[in-house]
Amino acid sequence: MRRDRSGLAAILPFLWLALFFAFPFLLVAKLSLSDTALAMPPYAPRIDWSQGLAGLKAFFAALDGETYARLTRDRLYLDAYLSSLRIAATGTGLLLLIGYPIAYGISRCPPAMRQALVMAVILPFWTSFLIRIYAWIAILKPAGLLNAALGALGLPPVDILNTETAVLLGLVYAYLPFMVLPLYAVLEKQDESLIEAAQDLGATPLSAFWRVTFPLSIPGAAAGALLCFIPMAGEFVIPDLLGGSETLMLGRVIWTEFFANRDWPAASAVAIVLLATLVVPILLFERQQAKVLRG
Repeated sequence: MRRDRSGLAAILPFLWLALFFAFPFLLVAKLSLSDTALAMPPYAPRIDWSQGLAGLKAFFAALDGETYARLTRDRLYLDAYLSSLRIAATGTGLLLLIGYPIAYGISRCPPAMRQALVMAVILPFWTSFLIRIYAWIAILKPAGLLNAALGALGLPPVDILNTETAVLLGLVYAYLPFMVLPLYAVLEKQDESLIEAAQDLGATPLSAFWRVTFPLSIPGAAAGALLCFIPMAGEFVIPDLLGGSETLMLGRVIWTEFFANRDWPAASAVAIVLLATLVVPILLFERQQAKVLRG
């Protein structure tokens, strides 16, 4: 009985991955190899089960990579791809610059205060994500709270809403906890005696930080960077609400192709290209972690 239960426990994760990852991925991959059609569903080919094996062979023979070739010819997709990676990389860099001091400060506080500070970091999750983004619209719009505060200080108004700056502000605000928490988990576990030993050997506090604390925190920084970069590259809500028409990202392109243009093959191909790009840093991180564990 115990063996049966252990076997079932081992199979359940694979069933979960097959149902919620492998099957949707194969469906999207099939759509990316299809062609647009003026029908419902708006793509072809479809399997004609009435023809049996011949219908299945005809289905696979009709699949092609024309949609991927079209992505390379249309400058819109390339611009959206490069813009998404650039904005996601910039946002990840800003999150590291902001999140690292926060995580470091929390980890060096007395233990009684750490739980309250970590709770303060998690607190935004208790409010709807969409409501928080709409709050930024109220802050950044021309007659919003930001320009009202600048006017009270005698400063000229700024026009930030519907710009890339607004998108970066929204991304940094929304994903900051995903950067702080992995960093805090690593920094909080570090042995403070290592810093004391470095200072006893003549290292200054700053030198001890760069030679001891920072190298040991790199795994947390890498994990936080992946947790932020991957969803930001495919983000749709923040660019759509804060970025306006001039901010081009793949999330908006996919939505437009699916729901406005009804070009499901193009949207699926863009999603596959984005997924393939994001898998690369994950594999590199896993490979590096495996080396560290073996070492």
